[in-house]
Formats: sequence, structure tokens, C-alpha cells
Amino acid sequence: MRTIRLILSDKFIWLLTIAVTLATFLPVSGAAVPYANFAVSAAIFWIFLLHGIRLERKEVVEGFRNWRLQSTIFGFVFGAMTVAGLALSLVLDGHITSMIAIGFLYLGCLPSTVQSAASYTLIAKGNVGASVVAAAAVNLSSIVLTPVLFALLASSVGIIITGSSFLKIVTMLLLPFAIGQAIQSRARPWILRHRNLTGWADRLAISLAVYVAFSGAVVGGIWQQVSGKELILVGAATAALLTFAFGGAWSLGKWLGFGSGDRKALLFGGAQKSIAVGAPLAAILFPPDAAGMLLVPLLFYHLSSLTLSAPLAVRLAEE
Repeated sequence: MRTIRLILSDKFIWLLTIAVTLATFLPVSGAAVPYANFAVSAAIFWIFLLHGIRLERKEVVEGFRNWRLQSTIFGFVFGAMTVAGLALSLVLDGHITSMIAIGFLYLGCLPSTVQSAASYTLIAKGNVGASVVAAAAVNLSSIVLTPVLFALLASSVGIIITGSSFLKIVTMLLLPFAIGQAIQSRARPWILRHRNLTGWADRLAISLAVYVAFSGAVVGGIWQQVSGKELILVGAATAALLTFAFGGAWSLGKWLGFGSGDRKALLFGGAQKSIAVGAPLAAILFPPDAAGMLLVPLLFYHLSSLTLSAPLAVRLAEE
């Protein structure tokens, strides 16, 4: 019962589900597209401005004292998961729509979540401090590392990321983050006092990016191009990646001799993937129809991982 309550109480799951459903039946199209794209750009700027305000520099410095755990999480997120995503994209290429297959590579290059990883580590009675710092450090690095990794690996399957795309990344991701860091001392107290309001604004901004991207895919004919068989293959590939991510992170922690608290931090910090970075970055790198296709594996994985994490955290808390 507690597990079901945890899943149903995760408002972000509901928001993402509503965004995809709304895009399917009422997609943005025609004259509304430029206005929607402008709204997404503003939402992306807001998301990374909040990241800059929330992330205290001293948290990262303190967390890196546990360098062994932090480097393991970093390596698993950007190493093992990236290789797994690349492998799946190559295996699936030719069996499903190519942009969806490449979406698995994109998924593998993304950082872990921040809020969800910390929340489930707390429920599992793990090392919450290490989880927060690891997620913050990984997400900070991802602003540069994710597009670079994806650009390098995607070129092998015919996707080229141009210099203008990297300029957009600097403008839409790095700039607001830097502004957030610059005004942190003045803005952070207000953000913390109104964390419910800003939390909702953050989730709604991400959901807007998903809605507009998936609208482009719907208008581009995703439901005519993608068969039920392909969706089953995407679901099976997602299940395989989830098994590798959660099983691999947990086994790696045991192999390296981490204590129970650190293994739980590695599990949730290493296995989850952030749609908060994935949706905005896809909107910057690709036009909406392509971005919507690219996000299909991430949507499958993100919703599945949140649903899986709830019972897993409860079970680990009882050990």
C-alpha cells in the first residue's frame, strides 16, 4: 500500500503523462508553433536559472571528499550507461524508427535525476548527502558533457551536431546557470522559502518542453510511422536497460565494497536518468518532430524508473 501511495503521489509522473496525452490529442501546430517554441526557450532558461540558484558550490566541494563514491557514480552515469545506450541504439537500428533508436544513445548520455534520486535514497535509508552532491555534480557536468558525448557517438550513426547547436547550449543552458550562480546569495533564500511554488514551476516548465517536442512528433506522424510492434521493442529495450542500470549499479557497489548507505546512493544516483536535462537539451539540438522521436525512450525509461524506484526503496529500507 505504501508503494502504491508513493507512485500515485509523484505529481511529476502525472504531469508527464498529461503532457504526452495532450500532445497526442491536441498537439501544437500551425501558427501556434513559433509561440510555443518561444515559450519552451523561456522555460529552458528558467529551468537552468533555477539549477544555478539551487546548487550551492560548497555542497559539491564537501561531497567530493567521498571521492571514491562520487567518481563511481560519475563513471557509471557517463560511462557504463552511455555504452549501454549506444549498444541498444545499434541493435535496434533497422528494427524501429531510426530517431527513436538513437534516442537510446541520447538516454545513455544523460545525467541522473536530482530530486528523485535523493528522495528515493532517503526512503531507502541510504546516504542522502552523497546522493544530493553526486546528482548535483553530474548534472552540472552534463551541461557540457552530455552534448559532447552525444555529438561524438551520434556521428557514428549519421547524426551531426553543428557549432550553432553548441552556441544555443551556451546561451540557453550555461548562461542562465551562470546567472543563477551569480545571484545565488540573494535569490536562494527566496527560492528555498517558496520551494513548493518554484518546484511546481520547474516541473511545469519541463512538462511544457515535453509537450511541445512530442507535439512535433505527433504532427510529423509518429503514430502513423511507429507500429505497435516497434513500441513493444522499445518497451523491451527499456526493460533491458533498467535491468542493467539497477542491477549493475547495485552489483558494482557490492563489488567495490561500499557500505549499505553508499550502495543505495549509487543505485538511485546511477540508474535514474534526468528528463529535466533531456527534454530541454533535445529541444535545443533538434526541431520538434525529431526531438519528440528522440524523447520516446527517455519517456519510457523515466516513467518506468520512477515506478520501479518506489517499491525498491521501500524494500531496501526494511533490510
